[in-house]
Amino acid sequence: MFDKKCINCVEYKRCRDSFVSWIFFSIGLIATFSLRVVTVLINIDPIYGKIAWYIGVGGFFIFFLYKFRVNQERSRLITERNLVRKISGLEKLDRKDYELVEAILCALSSNKDRINYFFIFILSAVAIVVALYFDIFR
Repeated sequence: MFDKKCINCVEYKRCRDSFVSWIFFSIGLIATFSLRVVTVLINIDPIYGKIAWYIGVGGFFIFFLYKFRVNQERSRLITERNLVRKISGLEKLDRKDYELVEAILCALSSNKDRINYFFIFILSAVAIVVALYFDIFR
């Protein structure tokens, strides 16, 4: 899936499909689903709605804590390498700068992020339709 130079990049742990990244990805999907079914479950039994809400909010707390940590580490690397100053000043980048830019671009093209956004969008649309059904027709 990745070529050999990607294996040596500073973002490889976050960019590749590691077990840890799949765990947090799964937590994010479960949280997304849980928060979207609250309206349905609360109409079936309020305790189920509350459980779904706690799972969703707790899951998002864990997921976004992980994403925050990843973004903080990227930001630290960019600051350490003075990358913004170098690029805005059209300065020559060294090999490590190019590797960092490559790693950031690799991480930004993550399929897991696109899948996560897709699920959030679709499940949110379904949740709105179901909530409208319960609020208007029921």
